[in-house]
Amino acid sequence: MKIHIKNLGPLKDAEFEIGDITIICGENNTGKTYATYALFGFLSFWREAFRMSVPREKMDQLFSEGVIRLSLDDYLKRAGYIIKDGCKQFKEQLPLIFAADEKRFEEAEFQITIESKQDINPIAPFERNMGAAKTQIFSVKKEHNDPFVTITLLVEGEKIKLSKHIVEHAITGALQDIIFGHLFPNPFIASAERTGAAIFRKELNFARNRILEQINKDKDINPFDLLNRVYSDYALAVKSNVDFARQLEEISKKQSFIAREYKDILKDFANIIGGEYRVTKNDELYYIPKKGKAKLTLDESSSAVRSLLDIGFYIRHVAEKGDILMIDEPELNLHPKNQRLVARLLARLSNLGVKIFLTTHSDYIVKELNTLIMLHRKEPHIRRIQEEEGYIADEVLDPAKVRVYVATEELKLLDGNTKRTKCQTLVAADISPDLGIEVKSFDDSIDEMNRIQDKLVWGGR
Repeated sequence: MKIHIKNLGPLKDAEFEIGDITIICGENNTGKTYATYALFGFLSFWREAFRMSVPREKMDQLFSEGVIRLSLDDYLKRAGYIIKDGCKQFKEQLPLIFAADEKRFEEAEFQITIESKQDINPIAPFERNMGAAKTQIFSVKKEHNDPFVTITLLVEGEKIKLSKHIVEHAITGALQDIIFGHLFPNPFIASAERTGAAIFRKELNFARNRILEQINKDKDINPFDLLNRVYSDYALAVKSNVDFARQLEEISKKQSFIAREYKDILKDFANIIGGEYRVTKNDELYYIPKKGKAKLTLDESSSAVRSLLDIGFYIRHVAEKGDILMIDEPELNLHPKNQRLVARLLARLSNLGVKIFLTTHSDYIVKELNTLIMLHRKEPHIRRIQEEEGYIADEVLDPAKVRVYVATEELKLLDGNTKRTKCQTLVAADISPDLGIEVKSFDDSIDEMNRIQDKLVWGGR
């Protein structure tokens, strides 16, 4: 799957693929966050953007006979059009995704390209029951490799209190997941503003409660408009962080597949932050350092503890296989040692089935991922070094599953032009099994510092 972006912030014409690990590097103000927020927005809203329907005669048959079978081929033939039209619908939402003036996006484009028709191949079994309150009304089921989907009413048609339109909407939602769900992972994002969301989470709750009080007092206020205005000045990714931070107490009652099956990863995360997060019976959130018996509020905790808060809660309480974890600057407030440990942790998550998407300025993170890629080789001395240096097999990365892009200027042929024009884009970095990832912008800066220091040391001799 390729994402093609045009005229979005600094990015004039850029394309990137999603790998098991995807990294975007580059200098400040080069479009990394624009690409990240656009992808997050699409993955959050593609179901609303994709237009699908059930033929009217099929809906009538369902309510009269109680069961219908829908051919997936009818939808698969239109899959390319559904995606293309969905991207157009999503483009209209970009002002809301970025909380910016719609004039900035008049010429923007966002396109998804599926490389092969085989990528849209819903072979997996699927079953979903739907209903209202405690009553199951109908089921949607697909057997393994079956080209048909069976929809069955679980109650008599005349007893259904929901309209056909609502039932059809639920059915098409299931069809979307059957046909496209494996292509578009469920996103979780940690924006660069996550530290602020962690600090002011109580104040955000207080502000929201005050608005709810105002709604109760003034019946003429449209509650949905008022609630939407609370965070209307913030991009969707930031709103997502705010809402997640507000709900940590409720989120802490859940368990991710990692907490259930891979508790050693939780220990690795605890080593990075030097302790653990804990929610008390009174729904109070604390950080408990390993050393000593202190119980610290987030205000009293280090910036590193705050910057990793939502990532820690995601790993312990939310993560599911097939997700995509998107992190804007994972190195935020972290010592180089911990940056390396975060890289190793993210590599383990990717090998467990959680896709990773990063923007980073950290040479430490990229170099550590280099090491994990180079460890993928099978030579005897590689295995010996892996053991000597304390790396485990679950951290090793297959270079074929990693994608790295550098936000930079490059000469490109733009639409309608026959002459190459210098524009801001994303350039794929070389990834070698022997040498890892080549990110020239990092190497150039390091080489320049080394050159200056060599002159200072040796220039007078």
